[in-house]
Amino acid sequence: MALDRQTKEALVAEVSEVASLAQSSVAAEYRGLSVAEMTELRSEARKTGVYIKVIKNTLAKLAVKGTNFECMQETFKGPLLLAFSNEDPGASARVIREFSKDHENLVPVSLSFDGQLLDIADLKRLADLPDLEGARSMLLGILGAPISQFVRILAEPSSKTVRILHSYSQQQS
Repeated sequence: MALDRQTKEALVAEVSEVASLAQSSVAAEYRGLSVAEMTELRSEARKTGVYIKVIKNTLAKLAVKGTNFECMQETFKGPLLLAFSNEDPGASARVIREFSKDHENLVPVSLSFDGQLLDIADLKRLADLPDLEGARSMLLGILGAPISQFVRILAEPSSKTVRILHSYSQQQS
C-alpha cells in the first residue's frame, strides 16, 4: 500500500524522535516471517521497552539522519525492521537474538551502539549486557564484598577459640 507524503513525513518524524532518544539499535531482515510471528515479536519487544518499526529503507535513512544511528544507513538494504532500545542498551539486541533463535527468517543485519556501527558478531555481547536491575545487584555485590570480608575477619578469632575449645572438650571425653 502506497503512503501519501503526509503519512511518510509523520512516520519519519516518529522514528527520528525515537532514534534521537535511543541508546542502541538493531536492523534485522524479516523476510519470510508470518503476520503472527511479527505480532509475537512486537509483543516481546513491547514487554522489554523496545520500539520496533517496519519502515522503507529510504524513509529509514531519512529518519536516522542526524542521530547516533546515521552510521547504519549503508546497511539498509532489503526488507528491514528497526529495533531501538531507550532505557536498556542491550534490550533490542536481546529481543532480536532470542526471537531469531526460534525463527530463522529473522536475520540481524546491523547493530549500532553509542553512535558506532558494530559488527553483527557483537550482537551477543550487547545482548549479554545486564539490565538495570542486574547492574544494580552487581554493584551492590561489589560494594558489599569488603564489608562482609571485614566482618569475617573480625569473627574469625572467636570462631577459632570456639573450635579449639570444642576440640579440647572432645579429647577430654
